[in-house]
Amino acid sequence: MNNILLIGAGRSASTLIEYLLNNSEKEQWKITVAELSLDLAIKKINGHKNASPLLFDINNDEQRTLEVQKADLVISMLPAHMHIAVAKDCLTYKKHMVTASYVSKEMQALNQEAKKAGITLMNEIGVDPGIDHMSAMKIIDEIKAQGGKIISFESFTGGLLAPESEKDNPWKYKFSWNPRNVILAGQGAVKFLHEGNYKYIPYHKLFRRTEILEVEGYGKFEGYANRDSISYREVYDLNDIRTIYRGTLRRPGYCKAWDVFVQLGATDDSYEIEDSENMTYREFIDSFLPHSPGDSVELKLSNYLKIDQDDFEIHEKLSWLGIFENTKVGLKKATPAQILQHIMEQKWTLDKADKDMIVMVHKFEYELNGIKKHLQSSMVITGDDTIQTAMSKTVGLPVAIAAKLILDGTIKDRGVLIPVSKSIYEPVLNELKTYGIDFVEKIVE
Repeated sequence: MNNILLIGAGRSASTLIEYLLNNSEKEQWKITVAELSLDLAIKKINGHKNASPLLFDINNDEQRTLEVQKADLVISMLPAHMHIAVAKDCLTYKKHMVTASYVSKEMQALNQEAKKAGITLMNEIGVDPGIDHMSAMKIIDEIKAQGGKIISFESFTGGLLAPESEKDNPWKYKFSWNPRNVILAGQGAVKFLHEGNYKYIPYHKLFRRTEILEVEGYGKFEGYANRDSISYREVYDLNDIRTIYRGTLRRPGYCKAWDVFVQLGATDDSYEIEDSENMTYREFIDSFLPHSPGDSVELKLSNYLKIDQDDFEIHEKLSWLGIFENTKVGLKKATPAQILQHIMEQKWTLDKADKDMIVMVHKFEYELNGIKKHLQSSMVITGDDTIQTAMSKTVGLPVAIAAKLILDGTIKDRGVLIPVSKSIYEPVLNELKTYGIDFVEKIVE
């Protein structure tokens, strides 16, 4: 029997847990679902004979090291900054580890030790990062194998609402993953390469620098730049490429309206608002606006940010969120970003009838036999319900499949890895196809 320790059973882990349970008999797995909420762990395993729930505190060093020691492989679905403690335990006890998060500098620093210990620390094997890497590398390797030269690569991913759940929602958006990450999106360094030139977008301009894409059957989307695209030249072995850009997708109009909160300062997470628990939503918005006796908060906001009175699209989005209501915030010592998240969660939490959708688009320009070609590869996955969401499927299945492939010896590479080599991406993508996670590729004239 192989023992799998899964730490974290939150919203992105539902499909992952289902896969582990469904394959436990065949693969001879014993699964421990470790969670700060024991009730949640019990609910997720639903009495399965090959799984055990565990009340677990990641900060309890004694408990953490004991549980890692018992496992053959650890899956960490914790927030990114918590992975390092687990990874170091895995090094000490020579256990494999899988996580969907980006490789941090601290994680990368463990590479040589992991190789020496003969273990795999697999990272970036969710949807974005994860499926984006694997599907892009498949095409990159295929183009190179034909003797082609890649000139430009753009990649976009969005966690959105399925079309049937968009109606009556002017933003055409709700949370399908960590809400905090949505509120803070774009606050790191944003840089990319365009026709050989380095480009940088400061946070206060990010949501006004968008481009429109169309996906057949699903309409138009807008993309804004995501993090550091330039580092992916080396990751994807595209060192001579002239354009490389990674972006996030939303429906058209979202970014212009979201920019209102960026310009106000309502997404700032660096300080606490005084007496925040007694403040109303309306007072929260007003706290960022100039003093103008006699003017309504709505009018002050429009004047301050130069929003035209007839820009009904923005006004509708803002009003629909309830930001002008006299509802109490009720959060003590909260930052602006925490208050904004709280307000958004009232309207942006998936309802029972809602379905989410993941959209991923890759755009390649390459030269083959002296002829320039354009290829677009796209994937659209719709969730079944609010538990088996598209986000849960596309994050959880690659993680689970990678865990299986490490334990059965298919993935033999050791060290700190991301899934960009054919020996990893090929078997993972092949199995994802059996779950309907596949791409449509077409040459674009």
